[in-house]
Amino acid sequence: MVRERDTQYLLLTPGPLTTTRTVREAMMEEYSTWDVDYNNIVESIRNSLVRLAVRDDVNLGSFTSVLMPGSGTFSVESVVGSVIPPDGKLLVLNNGAYGARVATISRMLGIETVELSQVETELTNLNAVEKILIEDPAISHVAMVHCETTTGMLNPAEAVGEIVRRLGRIYILDAMSSFGGIPISMESTGAHYLISSANKCVQGVPGFGFVIADRAQLEAAKGFARSHSLDLYDQWWEMESKGGKWRFTSPTHVVNAFACALEELDAEGGVQARYNRYLNNHKSLVEGMRSLGFKTLINDEFQSPIITSFHCPDLAAFDFQNFYDALKGYGFVIYPGKVSNADCFRIGTIGDVYKDDVLELLKKIEDVMSGLKAR
Repeated sequence: MVRERDTQYLLLTPGPLTTTRTVREAMMEEYSTWDVDYNNIVESIRNSLVRLAVRDDVNLGSFTSVLMPGSGTFSVESVVGSVIPPDGKLLVLNNGAYGARVATISRMLGIETVELSQVETELTNLNAVEKILIEDPAISHVAMVHCETTTGMLNPAEAVGEIVRRLGRIYILDAMSSFGGIPISMESTGAHYLISSANKCVQGVPGFGFVIADRAQLEAAKGFARSHSLDLYDQWWEMESKGGKWRFTSPTHVVNAFACALEELDAEGGVQARYNRYLNNHKSLVEGMRSLGFKTLINDEFQSPIITSFHCPDLAAFDFQNFYDALKGYGFVIYPGKVSNADCFRIGTIGDVYKDDVLELLKKIEDVMSGLKAR
C-alpha cells in the first residue's frame, strides 16, 4: 500500500530531498539569534554531529564541528579557503562535477592546485594517488568527494585516507551526499575535515552546511582564511567561545528543523538503520528498472545507494523532458543526467522515501514507457 503523502511531489534527487512533516513544521518556530534557547540548539547540533562522526568515545575530544550558512558548496569553499596555508598545495581527486568544483574553488582562491582527473565512470585510482603524493612532497592537502552524485559513485574514502595519512598529508573529505546515510567515521576515513550539508542524508532542509574537524588541525589553521565571511576558524571560535553563537545572522528556522531531523535519525535507529533503508530502496529501484529494460551507468561494485544513473533507452520516442514531465504529473520528481559522455538520467533513493514509494514509481515508469513503445 502506498503511503499517503502530504507534499505535491516525492523528490527523488540527491537533495533537497523529501522531508518529514515534523521537520517542515519545526521551521514554524521562531528564535532570536542572541537567545540562549536558540544557542543551546546550535550546541546540541554541534555535539550530535561529532558523535555521529566519531566512532570511539575516547576520541570525541579530538574533534569539533562548525556550522556554516549557505549551501554545501559554501562549506567546501570555507574549508579549502581556510585550512590550506599560503604556501600549501592541494591535490584534488576528480572523477565528477563535484570534484571538478573543488578544483575550481581552489584555483580561484589562488591556491596551487593539482588534479588527478579521471573519467566520471572510473573509480579513484589508489595507485595514482600514492604515486602523485610520493613524487610531489609539496602537496600538503588532499581533497576528495566521497559520494560523487554526478554518477552515484561511491569513492574509496577509507583507502584514500590510509594513503594520505601514511604519507603525512591533510585529508579533506567532501561527504556531502553520504554523511548520515552511509556508515563512516573520522577514524575509519582518516579525514581531518569532513564536510556535509543540512539537506542531505540527515534529512533537514537547505540553508547551511557543516564541517567536522580535527580540533588540533583547525586550531593550527588560524589566520589562513582567504575570505572574511567564509573564515572557518573564526566561525568555529565564535561558536566555541560563545556557546553556539554564529558570527553573522544564522538561518534559525533551518537550524531548528535540522535539530528535529537529527532526533528523527536517532529514532530511526541511527546511520546504520537509515543506510539499510536507503540500500533497500536502491536495490528495489535497480531491480525494477532493469526488469523494464533500463541499464545502469556504473559498475554495481562502486555504486552508492544514494542516487543511481540510468542510460536513456534507445527508443526514438524517448525524450527525457517528456519522461520527466510525465513522472512529475504522477508526483515523482527525478533528476537529469550530469555525465559529459553519456545520455542518462538519475533517480535518488534518499530522504523520506521507502520501498513502497519506489515500487509505485516503477509502476508509473512502466506506464510511461508502455505509452512510448505503443507510438
